[in-house]
Amino acid sequence: MVRVLAKVVALPEQVASVKALLLTLVEPTRQEPGCIRYELWQNENDPTNFNWVEEWESREALESHLNTPHFKTTNANLSVLLATDPVIGLYQLVA
Repeated sequence: MVRVLAKVVALPEQVASVKALLLTLVEPTRQEPGCIRYELWQNENDPTNFNWVEEWESREALESHLNTPHFKTTNANLSVLLATDPVIGLYQLVA
């Protein structure tokens, strides 16, 4: 299993647009083979801060997700709405 923790920070004036765009990923991604968990979280103290918590059956399932049309389109549209580059970490369960 692979866990992904990803953080994106919206420009302050683009919070609503970023949230709407990120939400378009949720349902199609949850239907993808190998997707165990796909959750979008918004920081209560800093609404510009969005975090994904993802679990995938394998690295191959994650790679497949990254190559889907819905992910590629959202990623391309998102870049101009963010204050910083996304921070993405891949994790393996240790214990």
